[in-house]
Amino acid sequence: MADNLAEAEATDSAEDDEFGTDRRGDEVPAELARRETRLVKLRAAKEAIEAEARDTAAHKAEERAREQGANESEVRARGEEARETAVPKGSAQRNFTDPESRMMKTADGFHYSYNAQAMVDEQAQVVLAQSVSNLAVDGPQLMDMIDATTKNLGAADIDDDPDTVIADAGYFSEANVTNATDAGTDVLIATGRMKHDDCVSQTPRGPIPRDATVKQKMARRLRTKKGRADYARRKAIVEPVFGQMKVRQRAGFLRLRGLDGAQGEWALHTLCHNLRKLAHAG
Repeated sequence: MADNLAEAEATDSAEDDEFGTDRRGDEVPAELARRETRLVKLRAAKEAIEAEARDTAAHKAEERAREQGANESEVRARGEEARETAVPKGSAQRNFTDPESRMMKTADGFHYSYNAQAMVDEQAQVVLAQSVSNLAVDGPQLMDMIDATTKNLGAADIDDDPDTVIADAGYFSEANVTNATDAGTDVLIATGRMKHDDCVSQTPRGPIPRDATVKQKMARRLRTKKGRADYARRKAIVEPVFGQMKVRQRAGFLRLRGLDGAQGEWALHTLCHNLRKLAHAG
C-alpha cells in the first residue's frame, strides 16, 4: 500500500510540473473553449462528413456499374448521380483530435483508426511496398499496392515481378481482378461469401463455362488443388510480418496523428522490420 501511495504522489508531482498545479492535462483545448471557434469546427466536421458520404456513394455506384458491364461513360454518370443524392448516416462521426482518422472495426471494437497496408515477399518476408489510408475498406488500394511493388522492385534493379499476388476477400472486386490481369499481374483473391446464383462446386471439374463471371472463375480457381495450396500460403507470408511488428516494435497502433504522420510512422515500422530480416539473413 505504501508503494502505491508513493507512486501516486510521484505521479501527481510529475503532472503538476508538466501541466501546472491547477491543471490536469485533459482540459478542453483553448480553440474549443470559445463558442465561435467550436461552431466553426462543428460546421467543418459536418461538411467533411457530407463530402465523405458523397465520395463513398459515388465509389460504390461506380463499382456496381463496372461489375454490371457498363462502359466508362455510364460508370461516371452513375457515380455522379449517387454523389448528388448521397446523405450521411445518422451515426456518422468525426474525430476533433485527429480529423483525418476514420471510425473502423478492429479486433476489440470500433475505434478511430488508419488502414495500414503491406505487400510482403514470400521467401524473405520483406515488405516490398507499404501505405496508410483512412479508408476502412481494402479493395480500392490493391492496384496502388501492386503498382508500388513494381516501382520499388524496379528502383532496386530487380526485374522479377511477383508471380502471384495473394489477397483476402477484402480486396476482391471484378474490377480489381480485371485491372490486375490487364496489367499483367496474376492475382489470387478470396471471393468471400457467394450469392446463390454464383455458387461454384467445391470440386469443380471439366471446362470453365463460357458465361462464367469473373467472380465465378476466381472461386473455381480457389477450389482447385493448386488454388487451395497457393491461397493457404497467405497466412504464412503476411500474417507473421504483422505479428512480428506488433510484438517487437509495438506497431499494434500508430501514435502520430494525421494521415502524413501515420504514413511516416508505418513506413518507419516496415523499414525497421526489413532491416531486421536483412540482418538475420546475413
